[in-house]
Amino acid sequence: MTIAPARLRPLLAALPLGVALLMATSACGGSDAATPAQSAAPASTESAAPAPAESAAQAPAESAPPAAGESAAAAPADPAVKEITVTIAGRKVTPPPGRIEVTKGQTVRITVTSDTADEAHLHGYDKAASLQPGTPASIEFVADETGLFEMETHESGLQLFQLLVR
Repeated sequence: MTIAPARLRPLLAALPLGVALLMATSACGGSDAATPAQSAAPASTESAAPAPAESAAQAPAESAPPAAGESAAAAPADPAVKEITVTIAGRKVTPPPGRIEVTKGQTVRITVTSDTADEAHLHGYDKAASLQPGTPASIEFVADETGLFEMETHESGLQLFQLLVR
């Protein structure tokens, strides 16, 4: 069966609307099974949001040994780990929500500090962290699924960032 180009155009024109509806209906509260399909979003949206600035944790650490009383956790971070640090204060997300790209197979560590109790959730990977006021909460995992995944808070409904795994 051959589809005439004139009949194909309306179907292709409706595709972005279908993808947008799929993304909207797969948000919090539903199944995350459809979330990896978000990678089918048009490539033109990829450059729409700049990636937020890298966290201070990614800056080169000093090579001096930890001072007395400091823990070994103050030692340099593993450069193979993608550190993502987000702070929420007064319903404002810092750095502003954007797209962060990682490579499939890379280890990702997300640290969120909030001024209110909430839950941070990474869709698609179904990873969550309970947020307590003023206390950093971390999620660490290997990015083994490609696609576009949203990180948000459940109670306040704030988007923290989008994780693009290639």
